Amino acid sequence: MATSAAKKVRQYSQNGRTGSRIAEREREYYITEYAPLIKTVAGRLAMRLPSHVDQNDLLSAGIMGLLDAIEKFDPEKGVAFKSYAEFRIRGAMLDELRTMDWVPRSVRKNAKILEKAYGIVERRTMKPASDEEVAKELGVDMDSFYRLLEETKGISVFNEEDLGELMAHKKINNLWHAYQGSMMTDPAVSLDLTEVKEVLAKAIDALPKNERIVVTLYYYEELTMKEIGEVIGYTESRISQLHTKAVIRLRHKIRRYFEQ
Repeated sequence: MATSAAKKVRQYSQNGRTGSRIAEREREYYITEYAPLIKTVAGRLAMRLPSHVDQNDLLSAGIMGLLDAIEKFDPEKGVAFKSYAEFRIRGAMLDELRTMDWVPRSVRKNAKILEKAYGIVERRTMKPASDEEVAKELGVDMDSFYRLLEETKGISVFNEEDLGELMAHKKINNLWHAYQGSMMTDPAVSLDLTEVKEVLAKAIDALPKNERIVVTLYYYEELTMKEIGEVIGYTESRISQLHTKAVIRLRHKIRRYFEQ
């Protein structure tokens, strides 16, 4: 599979790129060595997407992301190529998902309902909200609450749809350009990015223990939901539920940061 992925990247490269600033031998090395990243990143994204999203669309976008990384990589900036390539591949896939508008409006609506309820409870109690407290705030029984969580599982901590609502803030606009890689040399934007990371790190530290473990293993150790379940003794469905609750809490903290 890695070989076929590399072959497909070469085909895209030959069909669409000329006048490259890097040597052909160097390009060949990057393609052979890092093409498997495309499938890895696509697989991790696909686990959180509804079944109607075609993973092949992600793979195609990832190919373009890798080629873009090869063209734009600057070793003098002190960033490992693998990290840079993974960033570009994932960014290309997220851009593809944005153009597909894959997140149904009902999912976004449910995410906002949950986010608001968690925020109200946690501001009132000054501690992480329990399932029962959030269900009571929503005026639903526990079964309905868990169904709402299940219907919201594909939502991201902070995605392109959310940016549209907050884009009036100059900081958001600058950070989005920074994410795209066009303003990383701006010291003020770099400072803002550092501040956002600190806010997010504190928000992760404040999560309930099991949710914090899931976030750490999923995003930092890059385990799958199934593997995390095996590590801590929960079903994959339970891990997915914990992940969704963590994401909802983190979304609320990030949104408050930008709106203050």
